[in-house]
Amino acid sequence: MMPEHIAQVRRFNRLVTQRVGALDDHFLGRDRPLGESRVLFEIGAGGADLRDLRARLGLDSGYLSRVIRSLEAAGLVRLRARLDDERVRRAYPTPAGLAEIEEMDRRSDRAAEVMLGTLPESQRERLVAAMAEVQTLLRAAGIQIRRVDPAASAARWCVAQYFAELVSRFDNGFDPARSIPADDADLRPPRGAFLLASVDGEAVGCGAVKTITPGVGSLKRMWVSSSARGVGFGRRMLLALESQARDLGLTTLRLETNRSLVEAIRLYKSSGYVEVAPFNSEPYADHWFEKQL
Repeated sequence: MMPEHIAQVRRFNRLVTQRVGALDDHFLGRDRPLGESRVLFEIGAGGADLRDLRARLGLDSGYLSRVIRSLEAAGLVRLRARLDDERVRRAYPTPAGLAEIEEMDRRSDRAAEVMLGTLPESQRERLVAAMAEVQTLLRAAGIQIRRVDPAASAARWCVAQYFAELVSRFDNGFDPARSIPADDADLRPPRGAFLLASVDGEAVGCGAVKTITPGVGSLKRMWVSSSARGVGFGRRMLLALESQARDLGLTTLRLETNRSLVEAIRLYKSSGYVEVAPFNSEPYADHWFEKQL
């Protein structure tokens, strides 16, 4: 890591905390600090599970509990057990909390207008574009890839998104029942692995590897959300899957793909996968690839 890069990140962080008022105990002129205001905003009009808040904001349980207690004492939120699972606590805004959220929105809009209003039009455009780029790259830096059970709800959701995209992109649609299956048992060690990628508690991608013969594995279910594309995330997922394959004792990886998935084909070719003759009867495949690990 280059020292000048680290120094620039620190300068950026100092300036941002100053500009957004992170050090002010009266954030946006209200009677509470930034941390409480942010948690209240994330709870939102519909409420939020405490475990989701912890994951989304990267907070430890003790700190979040203190913030929630403070918001409760101020009459802004109330806690209830979820109707479908009494073990999960959910925070809801009170009428006063809803009014506070609406006022924060108004004041936040006004603060942004004031910041942008000090700049000429050309610099406003540059600043907004730069902020969008920084947001995208910070999301990329925050991506976590971990192995999960393929039956987990987040894993199921990602696979459903993957299938939905195939339906929209394949010339004749996509029916999972016609495709070569990847059962849950195939995607658990020692036969396979399912990887889930998330940013701030939000699932943004997945991928799986399964053993098809001794030493030979197949890549399956590789999907990246549109919100996480364009920053090299697909390559990171592919490398993580290859690492899992090595841990499973695989020395060869295979995959098949459809001609409409041009970005995936480009990724595979640039990552050392070589196009080979068809090795299975996948009805939706137009290309077959293989790589020696």
